[in-house]
Parts: sequence; structure tokens; C-alpha cells
Amino acid sequence: MNIYDVAKKAGVSIATVSRVINNSPNVSEKTRMRVKEIMRLGEYVPNAFARGLGLDTMKMVGVMCTDVNDPFYAAAVGQVEALLRAWGKDTVLRCTGNNTENKVKCLRELVNRKVDAVMLIGSAFREERDNEHIREAAMQVPVVIINGCIELDNVYCVVCDERGAVRDLVKTLASEGKRKPLYLYDATTYSGNEKLCGFSEGCSICGLEERIVRTERDIESTVSKVLEVYSSSGFDCVIACEDLIAVGALKALEELKTDLPVIGFNNSVISQCTSPSLTSVDNMLESMCQSAVRLLSDLDNGDTVPAKTVISARLVRRESY
Repeated sequence: MNIYDVAKKAGVSIATVSRVINNSPNVSEKTRMRVKEIMRLGEYVPNAFARGLGLDTMKMVGVMCTDVNDPFYAAAVGQVEALLRAWGKDTVLRCTGNNTENKVKCLRELVNRKVDAVMLIGSAFREERDNEHIREAAMQVPVVIINGCIELDNVYCVVCDERGAVRDLVKTLASEGKRKPLYLYDATTYSGNEKLCGFSEGCSICGLEERIVRTERDIESTVSKVLEVYSSSGFDCVIACEDLIAVGALKALEELKTDLPVIGFNNSVISQCTSPSLTSVDNMLESMCQSAVRLLSDLDNGDTVPAKTVISARLVRRESY
């Protein structure tokens, strides 16, 4: 039995278990007795890690993203680092790329460096087949995922309701007479799949034929795909899984000399630099980062926190729609 088993059986946080171990006065007598009885029955022996939890010892947080050159990840890393610094915590950053082996290696390196928590930025850290490395890490330190979701003990997820955002967007377009929406995507991560499902749900609700096209995450490939779809089956509006791909759609429509609604996703700085400026779904990155850091703070204080926090998106209208 480990500290997580004790916490789960007692219905308390791991920090509360640690407070019991360390004879902290900030625990009710009823809770103290319940935790001690579970430890006794399970023959639990506290280790150094358990004794350190809950005593204001969270000093170092490991942060991982796949590519800090990406505007979304760069903004997230910057916000998380600033929030943690304001809280008095240091960060160790690892940029992993999309290779699974590198992601596993970096996560294990952070845990071996004795960070007090790990924050994963983006849904790309959820592997399709095996997430055993995340489960192993979460047995030692809290793991927080921003804009991704994995159901494991001691893993806490902060996500945007991207499925609902895309579904509602399709419904809005349909109410304005758009019957042939085109959806462009590049990856089947947790976030990518949520958006895809939202698009399919919206089309089903509104009785629309789905037009879903997978493209590469670059402008040139997207332009080619959009021109191909336009010539073969046509469309009357475009929704893209992220802003960079939406820019490719804008350029294709410029070549066609056709003015149709184009909506991107993430509300990145890119959306304000295009001509026309790009309407985009804001997945509330700042709010997600704030919630993730606040969640770590609550854990450090011994509070019980939800395994999943969901934040609503908003549509930011600009010239493209």
C-alpha cells in the first residue's frame, strides 16, 4: 500500500495523509483516526516523500510541451511559468517533440530530478495505446494536464469544452443558411478528436452532410486540400482545428476569388495578423493555465480537487466571419 492507496481509501487528499503522518494540527480528529486505521490495516510505512508532502515543500514543477515554437504552446509555457514564479515556484522545462519515446524519457527524467509536480501542456501527451509512463509518474508526484485528458489516479486535467464549441459553431452557421461546412484537421489527439466529434454532432443535429478533410499542419498543404475539395464537391464555409490551418483556407479562397466564412481555433496571435483578420474560437488558454496552477496550489494546501475541470470556449468574430 502506498500513500495514494491510503488517500483513496480514506477519501482524502495525499497532502491530508501526509499531515496525519507528520502530526499536523490542521486535520480533524475524525479524519486523523480514519487515516491511521487504514494505514494500520494496510501495514503502510511512510517514506520520505510522504513525510514531505503537505509541509509547504512544493518548490519545483516540471513543465513539458511538444514544441515551444508553436504559438499555442509558447503562450501556455509563458503563462504557466509566470504564474508559478508569482507563487514562488521554480520550473524545469522539457520540449519533447511528438516522438513517444522522447516524451517518456523526458517525463522520467523530471521525476528522477525530484520535481514536486509535473505539468503537461497539450493533448499530445495522451498516447493512443499506452500511458503507463504517466501512471508511473503519477504514483510519485501529482500530474496536471492542460487541454488534455487521461483518467488515472493523481492525474488532474484542465480542459476546454472544444467539442461543445465546434458543435455550437456548426449550429450557428446552419442557422445562418450554411449547409455545406468543411472541417479541416491535422491530428487525432484528445483535443483533435473532441473537435471532430463536435463537428459531426453539429452536422447530425442540423441535418448537414459532413465534409471532413485531414491535412498537414502547414499552409501550403492546406491550400492544396481546400482547392481540391472546392473543385470536387464544394463547400460554403470552413472550420479549421487551429488558426494556422485556417490561414491556409483563407489563402485558397483568395486564389479562388471567393469570399466564404472561415473560422480557426485557439485565437492565437496569427488570427490577428491575417488579411482578412481571422475569426477564431478562443479555447481560453489563460483561464486553463490559471486553473491548472491554482489546482496545484490547492493540492499543496491539502485540499480535495476535481480530477477534471472543464472551461467553456468563446467565439471571437473578426473579418473572416
